[in-house]
Amino acid sequence: MGAVNDASVTRRRLLAGVGSAVVAGLAGCGASTAETAPRQPASPTPTFDEAALRRKISSLLVVGFRGEAVDDNDWIVRAVRNGLGGVILFDRDLATDGPRNITSPAQVTALVRSLKQASPGRLIVSIDQEGGRVARLNPGNGFPATKSEAEIGAQNSPPATRAWAQQIVDSLRSIGANLNYAPVVDLDLNPNNPAIGQLGRSFSADVGVVVTNATEEIQVHRAGAVKTSIKHFPGFGTATGNTDFDVVDVSRTWRRTELLPFQQLIRNGMADSVLVAHLINTQLDPRLPTSLSRAVVTDLLRGQLGFQGPTVSDDMQAAAILNRYGQNEAVTLGLQAGLDLLVFANQQVYNPNIVEETLDNVVNLVRDGRVTQAQIDQAVARVDTLRP
Repeated sequence: MGAVNDASVTRRRLLAGVGSAVVAGLAGCGASTAETAPRQPASPTPTFDEAALRRKISSLLVVGFRGEAVDDNDWIVRAVRNGLGGVILFDRDLATDGPRNITSPAQVTALVRSLKQASPGRLIVSIDQEGGRVARLNPGNGFPATKSEAEIGAQNSPPATRAWAQQIVDSLRSIGANLNYAPVVDLDLNPNNPAIGQLGRSFSADVGVVVTNATEEIQVHRAGAVKTSIKHFPGFGTATGNTDFDVVDVSRTWRRTELLPFQQLIRNGMADSVLVAHLINTQLDPRLPTSLSRAVVTDLLRGQLGFQGPTVSDDMQAAAILNRYGQNEAVTLGLQAGLDLLVFANQQVYNPNIVEETLDNVVNLVRDGRVTQAQIDQAVARVDTLRP
């Protein structure tokens, strides 16, 4: 999410092939060759407490909604009351081009308070507050202006970065937000990139500058009890499009160095969560976009880079995903890839039934054995680390 979302090295293969073995059938012991092998019992249908499973799945969803205030009759309040994991706030609504959730500090603070009061647990209240042009809290709705990451990276001064990050965190804390989809740690490798470079969303093309400034920002967020999500894995810096509106293919431009900010921040314990982009990158997966690819999310991010925390989807309703796969298949592939927290911004399309439809879909996936209960439990445990 963001504006919305999302040196030259020898190309080499990132993912080692994994060999497979085929086990031959057992030879009979003196049995007649005409004897038919005994029929194996069918795999039993998984048994589970469906109500409990739905609550677990619901806790893995973050959803956007319309409204500057809510009451008990609103679908989002019912979803929160039933265990929805979190919400995402926006200043503008793409469809109406009018205000969505934020018009003033007092208004949005009251809105967040109402949602938290409806929640039986620890509600994630998330937002894209990167600074500069991607700031949902901004002078237009009564909050201070903030510099962009590009401006901060150009200064490359730790004290200046900390002061800038503190301003962002102060605004977030003042309204009760507790998860910021920031910092952007993409390398600024294409100044004409409409999703990153043109919007000043990257600290620098230099890995060291990106890691230094991202580290300062994350530390300030942690001190203020606000979690972060580094983005957009595995690197959006060379893109020529925006995945919110188009399919974006970086197969020919992506560089292995784009992994380095993620790798170093993960190694240094600076990644609360990692947000995965909806990019086509055939260097990493010849078939699926990065967000829906097990080769990228599980094998690369978790396996090679060693990240054990929660993985976060970019907007699951983005055009790059929804138009190609549809809602149910995108969720299926995302969970199978290893995503933990699924974000539905409800901006590209607005669907008040998104929570119930997703719950029905994932329950069926568990029933059919396409997603396991153990996988859901592991995702819940990881996502819980983001809760206040």
